[in-house]
Amino acid sequence: MRAMSKISSSPDPKPPGQPGPPPTPFDHPLFLPILLLAGVLWFGYDGWINTDPDMLEHQTFNRYGFGVLLLLGAWFGYKGWNEWQEDRAAETNRRSPGEDSPEGGPS
Repeated sequence: MRAMSKISSSPDPKPPGQPGPPPTPFDHPLFLPILLLAGVLWFGYDGWINTDPDMLEHQTFNRYGFGVLLLLGAWFGYKGWNEWQEDRAAETNRRSPGEDSPEGGPS
């Protein structure tokens, strides 16, 4: 019992005011939609444009892959775009909180 209380009551290793690790490109909300777009282009090319006889046996797979990735890309693109816009708005509000007031101030 005593060991459990020590583990659960241990303080956070990071103080609340200290920032975490720097962001990476993988943290960007539009990273996954861009990867899905690359897959959509790949499957679309192989499904409809490519006329290589060796690839024709995989044409149905590529067409289904195109449709699935297109739907996933649209969904995650929409969600990623909204998250990116929220992050940008939060960053703008955090940098300049006083700019919401009118220019002349109260009269």
